[in-house]
Amino acid sequence: MKPRAFVLTGSFLVICRAPLYLRELSRRGLRILVVTPASWREQALAQMRDPSHPASVIEEIAFTDGDVNTDNSFTAGVISGVRAWRDRYDIAGVYAVGETLVEPTGLLADALGLPSPGLRATRACRSKYLQRWYLPEFSPASVVVPPAARATFSAAGVSFPAVVKPASRHSSSGVETVRDPAELRAQLDAYLPHETVLVEEKVTGQEFSVESLVQDGRVVFASVTRKETTESGTRTFVELSHSVPNELDGVNEVILDANRRMLERLAFGSGIAHAEWRVDGAGRTYLMEVAARTPGDGLSILYSLATGVPMEPEIIRIALGEPAAYPAPRRYARQVYLEHEPGLLGDVTVDWPGISPAWVGEGGLWPEIEPGAPDDPPTLRAVLVLKDRGAELGPLRSSDDRAVTFLIDAPTPAELDELEMRVRHAVRIHTLAPEPAGARM
Repeated sequence: MKPRAFVLTGSFLVICRAPLYLRELSRRGLRILVVTPASWREQALAQMRDPSHPASVIEEIAFTDGDVNTDNSFTAGVISGVRAWRDRYDIAGVYAVGETLVEPTGLLADALGLPSPGLRATRACRSKYLQRWYLPEFSPASVVVPPAARATFSAAGVSFPAVVKPASRHSSSGVETVRDPAELRAQLDAYLPHETVLVEEKVTGQEFSVESLVQDGRVVFASVTRKETTESGTRTFVELSHSVPNELDGVNEVILDANRRMLERLAFGSGIAHAEWRVDGAGRTYLMEVAARTPGDGLSILYSLATGVPMEPEIIRIALGEPAAYPAPRRYARQVYLEHEPGLLGDVTVDWPGISPAWVGEGGLWPEIEPGAPDDPPTLRAVLVLKDRGAELGPLRSSDDRAVTFLIDAPTPAELDELEMRVRHAVRIHTLAPEPAGARM
C-alpha cells in the first residue's frame, strides 16, 4: 500500500512561516511533500536536517525553476516533480500556501481529482487582466497592454489620475498612480520587457479585504478586514494596517454580497480566497484583485487572535474534502506596519512591559502568537522587526520594503484604536545615515 501524502506548494519561506499546516499534516500521519522554487534549494535542504526547525517534518521537496513575474514559467517543473510522487504516494490533498504556485497547484488537483478552487479560479486569480475579463461588473474601467503594444500605447482614452499594474506580480510590487500621459509613459517603460500591464481608472474609497473559506462552492466563512495603505501620501499602495473584523458601519453586507457573487462567477470550488475591495463614495464595490491562497502579512494570526482558533486546520480539512467550519470573531485585532525614516536600520526599541522586539529578518520565522481569552484587556501581542541590523531602509514601494510591525487585540474597536496610539508612541525605529561612498577605503 502506498503511503498517504499531502502536497504543499509555494515559497519555502511562506510555508515555514505557516507551521500550523506542517503540524496539522504531521499530526494526521500524512507524508508532507513540498514544491517550491529552486532558489530555496540550499536553505530548504539545510533546514530539513535541523530537528528544531518546522521543515524537519517534510518528507521530500521538489524544486522548480521559474520567474514569478512570468506567466506559466513554473508549471512544467511542478508537473515534472509531482509525477514521480504520484507513482509512490497516495496523494490525499494539495494546497498552495503562497502566491507563487497557485496556478500549477490547480492543475495538480484537477488531474488528481482533489478538492481545489478549480481551474478557472486558480488561473484567473493569478492574473489581474483575467480578473477584469471574467468579472466586468466588479471592475474599474481598464485597458490591457500586452508587452508588444506598450511602445505604441496611446493615453488618449485614459482618465487621470490612473493606476498602472503589472498583471502577474504580487505584494503591491510595481503598482503606481500616474497623473498625466508623461508619467504613464515613464511607468510603462519601467516594467520588464515581457510583462503585461493594466492601466486602470483610479478608484477612490476605503479599501477592504474579504477572507473566505469555500467548500464545494459554498461559503462556510467570510469576514471583512479593513485596510490602510500608503496611498494617501504617495503614489504607491503598500499596506500599512489590517483590522479584523471591519468595524465601519454600512459596508459589510454590500461587500460580502459582492464577494459571494464574485466567487460564483469564478466557479470557486474549495479553498480559501483573499479578495481586495474598494467602496467608493456612492457605495459601489470594486474588486482590486483576488487570490486563491492563504492571506499574506499577519492576517492568519489576526483571525486567530480575533476568533480564538487558528484557520489553518480548517483549510486542511477543506483540501482533504472533510466538513469544515470556522467561528465568527469575538475580539478585534489589528496589525500595523510602521513607516520609517530612510537610512540604515540601527535598532528598534519598545517601551512596553514584557515586550521586546523579535528580530525575524527577511528570511526568519515569526514567533507563534497564541490568542488570549475573549475578556482579556487590550493587549500588545508582538513587535516584529522584518529586516536585519544594518539593512538599508528606503521608500515603501512594495510590501518587501516594510521594516517593523506590531500585532494587537482588544474587546472593542475604541479600545483597539487607543491601544494602537499607545504602541505607536512606545516603538522607536532608529536609523543611521549610510556611510559615504569610499569611506572605508
